[in-house]
Amino acid sequence: MFARPFVIDTPESALDDLKYRVRNTRLPEPLAGVGWSEGMNADVLRDLITHWSTTFDWRAQEVALNRLPQFLATLGEQEIHFVHQRGIGPNPMPLVLTHGWPGSYIEMQRIIELLTDPASHGGDPADAFDVVVPSLPGYTFSAPFKQTGCGPYEVAGLWSELMSGLGYQRFGAQGGDVGAAVTSWLGVRFPERLTGIHLNYIPGAYRPPLGETDPPLSEEETAFQQRAAAFSEAEGAYAHIQRTKPQSLAVGLNDSPAGLLAWMGEKILSWCDPSAPIDREWLLTNVTLYWLTNCIGSSFRPYVEGSRRPLVLASGERIKPPLGVALFPKELPLPPRSWVERGYNVQRWTQMPRGGHFAALEQPELLAEDIRGFFRGLR
Repeated sequence: MFARPFVIDTPESALDDLKYRVRNTRLPEPLAGVGWSEGMNADVLRDLITHWSTTFDWRAQEVALNRLPQFLATLGEQEIHFVHQRGIGPNPMPLVLTHGWPGSYIEMQRIIELLTDPASHGGDPADAFDVVVPSLPGYTFSAPFKQTGCGPYEVAGLWSELMSGLGYQRFGAQGGDVGAAVTSWLGVRFPERLTGIHLNYIPGAYRPPLGETDPPLSEEETAFQQRAAAFSEAEGAYAHIQRTKPQSLAVGLNDSPAGLLAWMGEKILSWCDPSAPIDREWLLTNVTLYWLTNCIGSSFRPYVEGSRRPLVLASGERIKPPLGVALFPKELPLPPRSWVERGYNVQRWTQMPRGGHFAALEQPELLAEDIRGFFRGLR
């Protein structure tokens, strides 16, 4: 059998240890008036820690997650965890969805049903997908890579192998954050297998052709580069350390659940649309998954390896499969369409009315509608 069923079954001793550590957290004394300006808001963190240690019910979340059809597959030496939900419709299209950091496969909890069974949500059954949601290597229940030199480029190869093992020779791909890099590499490496790719983020490591024979930068493109540089200076410390000295950071986060919550929670809460902030139950479920699977250190690998092998296109080189882009207004700095068109085959460009970095989690209906609309003409 290619894939074997998987069920989350956390030992009670692991939960007892987590609760003990959370209850005995030693927090630094905050400076008055700092708020969010220098990292995680101390008052928000204290409230989350209190809820985590007293009210949060991991077992209820475990039951909900186990309703998803989850599997493990061994691809060479690599064990991959994934969700595989078949579509309800006349001819469901295979679609692989890839999450990013500091998220996990549970970002896709709400959107899976919208894509697999659109008729039950006011859509057309002809738009149904067979949805595959793998966990990135080293994230939650997917084993980490056993050697260095494996990043988004190599993950694309694993996803190609996974989809073949599931019987899908052609498929669509969608992703944000690290998932956008993996999805883009799928388009680079396996264009003949991709019906199309859909992104809600443009990989930060993407560099379009900018040789002497390529058009000069427009004012809009120059302004984007300036915005991206300003964001990196003000907000990019996490990425810099995660790609340069991740193991020192990982020791502290792997030993302190409160530290893990502060590091991940700051990004999750500050990257979402504040008009509809991410639910604290989901936030704590996601952080608890990282804690229980001992994966924060291995979750940094895409930053290290992605910086060593960025998605740099030479003059005349293009990512061939059709691309659809959904732009959510509270996303991290995104380039203009002209910048993306230098390297991608852009066919759809949708400005969304609301939502942030975690689109599948924050606005699953809007994202699902755009995915269905993009792939409708590619079936």
